[in-house]
Amino acid sequence: MSDTAHQQQMARKKAVVDAAIARADQDKGVLLVLTGNGKGKSSSAFGMVARTLGYGKKVGVAQFLKSRRDTGEELFLGNQPDVDWQVLGDGFTWDTQNREADIASAQRGWQVAQGFLRDASLHLVVLDELTYLLNYGYLDAARVYADIKARPAMQHVVITGRAAPQALLDLADTVSEIQDVKHAFRAGVRAQAGIDL
Repeated sequence: MSDTAHQQQMARKKAVVDAAIARADQDKGVLLVLTGNGKGKSSSAFGMVARTLGYGKKVGVAQFLKSRRDTGEELFLGNQPDVDWQVLGDGFTWDTQNREADIASAQRGWQVAQGFLRDASLHLVVLDELTYLLNYGYLDAARVYADIKARPAMQHVVITGRAAPQALLDLADTVSEIQDVKHAFRAGVRAQAGIDL
């Protein structure tokens, strides 16, 4: 491609991008759902935590199911002064193997999340692994969706987890499905600090 043809192609592309940016004239708190079987859903959410902190704003993190307190993201982000980091689970359901205890844990955790969703000082709320609690029926989905809808107008919410229910996808402003193409774990590689933990 000649320099002139490239320049013309990029000028056309710029015009399309500039027009799309000009049409985006709303400000509102957005609901993002990060779902799918691939690695990176929580990592993406925690990247948004870092971005939010970069702007000097506050964050609430409700980490459902996971009971570990030694992950790299919590060791770093959980110690930041503008982050309220709550590990709310007793472990994955295949570890606990106790439906009643899992339901009780989920409901206690949702009370914490409700507090986040009512706190206008929080610019971002991360509801990590929430999809499992909805899919397993541990929480009343209608109540969860109502609480999310009733949050402060400029509060952003990120929900992670596999198999996000259709009702949640319909409610969301942005949905990303992370695909699993290849994973080192299936080749026998343990979870690595700083990458998986």
